[in-house]
Amino acid sequence: MARKFFGTDGIRGRTNEGVMTAEIAMKVGQAAGTHFLRGGHKHRVVIGKDTRLSGYMVESALVAGFTSVGMDVTMTGPLPTPAIALLTREMRADLGVMISASHNPFEDNGIKLFGPDGYKLSDDAELAIETLMGQEPLLVSPERIGRARRIDDASGRYIHAVKQSVASDIRFDGLKVVVDCANGAAYKVAPSAIWELGAEVIAMGVEPNGTNINRDVGSTSLAAIKARVLEEGAHIGIALDGDADRLIVIDEKGETVDGDQIMGLIASRLKDRGDLTGGGVVATVMSNLGLERYLEGIGLTLERTKVGDRYVLERMREGGFNVGGEQSGHMILTDHGTTGDGTVAALRVLASLVRSGKPASELLHVFDPVPQLLKNVRYSGGKPLEADSVKSVIADAEKELEGKGRLVIRPSGTEPVIRVMAEGDDAAQVEAVVDRICDAVRDAA
Repeated sequence: MARKFFGTDGIRGRTNEGVMTAEIAMKVGQAAGTHFLRGGHKHRVVIGKDTRLSGYMVESALVAGFTSVGMDVTMTGPLPTPAIALLTREMRADLGVMISASHNPFEDNGIKLFGPDGYKLSDDAELAIETLMGQEPLLVSPERIGRARRIDDASGRYIHAVKQSVASDIRFDGLKVVVDCANGAAYKVAPSAIWELGAEVIAMGVEPNGTNINRDVGSTSLAAIKARVLEEGAHIGIALDGDADRLIVIDEKGETVDGDQIMGLIASRLKDRGDLTGGGVVATVMSNLGLERYLEGIGLTLERTKVGDRYVLERMREGGFNVGGEQSGHMILTDHGTTGDGTVAALRVLASLVRSGKPASELLHVFDPVPQLLKNVRYSGGKPLEADSVKSVIADAEKELEGKGRLVIRPSGTEPVIRVMAEGDDAAQVEAVVDRICDAVRDAA
C-alpha cells in the first residue's frame, strides 16, 4: 500500500498546505490514539514540539484528536526529539509525538510518532494509522473524553538523563564551549546540561521567536558558529539542528567536523574500552569512504543502509550495534537512547576532549576524507533514472570508479530532485563523473 501521509521520518510539509494542516493533525491524533488504545488502563500520549510558530496550531489539533478518542495528553512544550522518545518510555505512555520539521525552515512542520518503547513506529504501524485516518473516527462518549495537561519538570528530567551518558568522574571545567541551538528545541536544555558539567558556555541560537528556527544558525548554517568560536577563542563549538537530533562540531580552528568523524571517534573510544557492540558502526550510503577504510584499519566494519536515521537504527537493532548515524550529524548511541541525540553525542565528544588533553582539531581528525562530491538535479516530471541513456552513463561511471571509489545515485524522498554523489581518490575524476551523470539526467528529464 502506497503511503499518503507518512514519509521516511513521519509526516512533514509546509504548514497549512497538503499534509500539514490542523485538520490532518487532528486526524493523526484520532487515528494514532485509536491504534494505541489497547488494554483496560487509562491511556496517555506525550506531546513535545520545537519552537515553530505553527507548533501551537499542530499541538492543539493533535490534543483535540487524541482526547476525542479517549486518550489523556501530557504536553512538555519545546524539547528535543530524543527527549520525547525518552519521556514516552519513562512515563509509561502508550505513544509519543514530536512536532518538528527538524532542520527545515520555519514554514514547514512535521509529526513524528514514537511507540511505548521510545522507538519510532514501524512501517506497518504507520500504514495502520493511515488506514484509520481514512475512516470515521471512533469518538468516545462524553464522560470518556481525555484530559490534557502540561508538565513543568520535563526539561529537568531530560537534562538529568543526558548527563548520565558521561562517566561520573568527568567534568568539563576549563573548557570554553560555543553551543548553537538553532533557535530550536534545545535552546534551554543543551546549554544547561553542558554548563552543569562545568564548562564555560557561550550560547547562541537561543532566542526563538517562532520564525527564526534554523535561520542562519544551527548545524545546517555554520558560518555564525565558526566565527563565534574564533572570536571567543573557544576550545570547541557544538551545533545542533532544530529538533536537536543532529550534531556538527566546529574545532578550535573554525573547521567543520561532520558526523563521519564523530562516529569514528566515538567508535574507536568504545572499542578501546571494550564497550563497542556489533563489531563496527552502522551508517548510510552517504558516509565517506575514508570512514570505512579507517574502521577496517582498526578491525571494525562499516555497515551501510539507505539514507535516513530510521534505517540506520533498524540495522543497529538487528545487529546489536551501539554506534550509528549519518554524515549529516544524526548520532544514534543506543546505550543512551532510542533515537538520534545531538546533545548526548556532544557530551561524549566533550568527555573525549577532556580525557585526551588534545585540541579538538587533532582529536576529531580521525581520518582523511576521500574526495566526495554531491550534486542535485531538479526535474519536473517522469523518471529520468529509468532512461537507457542515463543507465548507460551510470554503468560506465561505476566501471571507472571500481576499486577506487563509490557512486551513489538516488531520488530525494521529499522533492523532485535526483542526488548524484561520487567519491574516490582522484578529485578531478570524481567531479568529471558527477558532471557526466548530472548532464545525462538533465537531458533525460
